Amino acid sequence: MQLQQITTYPEKLLSCTAQDLHTLFPQPTLLHLSGKNPQPLFISILLHGNETTGFLALQCLLNKYTEQSLPRSISIFFGNTHAAEQGLRRLDTQPDYNRIWPGTNIPDCTETTFAQEIVDIMRAKEVFASIDVHNNTGLNPHYACINKLDNRYLQLANLFGRLTVYFLRPLGVQSAAFAELCPAVTLECGRPGQQHGIDHAFEYLNACLHLHELADHPVHAQDIDLFHTTAQVKITEHSSFSFSDTSSDLLFNKDLERMNFTEITANTSLGLVNQDSIMPVRAIDELGKDVTDNFFTIDNKQLKIKRKTMPSMLTLDERVIRQDCLCYLMERIKL
Repeated sequence: MQLQQITTYPEKLLSCTAQDLHTLFPQPTLLHLSGKNPQPLFISILLHGNETTGFLALQCLLNKYTEQSLPRSISIFFGNTHAAEQGLRRLDTQPDYNRIWPGTNIPDCTETTFAQEIVDIMRAKEVFASIDVHNNTGLNPHYACINKLDNRYLQLANLFGRLTVYFLRPLGVQSAAFAELCPAVTLECGRPGQQHGIDHAFEYLNACLHLHELADHPVHAQDIDLFHTTAQVKITEHSSFSFSDTSSDLLFNKDLERMNFTEITANTSLGLVNQDSIMPVRAIDELGKDVTDNFFTIDNKQLKIKRKTMPSMLTLDERVIRQDCLCYLMERIKL
């Protein structure tokens, strides 16, 4: 699988489904389109094949400019089209396409090679800004993520909405790699298939095409809710979990995802464990340190939070939890 670079696209791109995109782009594809401002906006979509909002918003954008010039050049990376065909985050034989970028800790492979190549290409093009569009499977609001607490990055995020998350882990994500080149954001647009998510992403992409520059002054504190991811939480490798099977090592509460972006207090229970002595989850901070004992305890066979925190990306999708993580834990940052 070698990276394909193109400067025109087949007409079918404007109307095909994400599931059919692999017939047009069976290999990783980077599309460059010229606009009035030559410094390109970089857009990545479908890094996770089941997260289709970015693709549908991009179709709206391309359809809008079929008969008029783009305000700014754009470079679009069409990510995991083969996983999109199956409606999956990734295939079992693949690495996660949002963990393969420079800075990753996964071994070198075809995917890390073309990810590095894309970064090198866009560095040479003096990329203006980078936008990576995602969905999530749990019940979450729309929000933007950044990897640098820089005014221009905060301004780019705030253009999407007031809710912004700053994070340093996991490693190898697209936005962190591009943050070394330009202001970069990840957009989290709610669940796939929701029209308001598509509309929000389209309006944001279109607005970014019309930006002449990104302001370098601070975002007003009253205009942003800023959070810092302090830990990523995963199920331990040998622990079973479920939302329904009472024989599992960890039986989660069925309304778990309703805790997303809610500040929960100490002693809040996430579910029941079968054995008091075995901790079924592991929390890792942004330096890679195990901080499980700082956040979790087992009390009377209940898995409980030990301190006030705010989770995000909790989901009821067991496959996603195992492939990625259970959630992230955050704290509020005051500007």
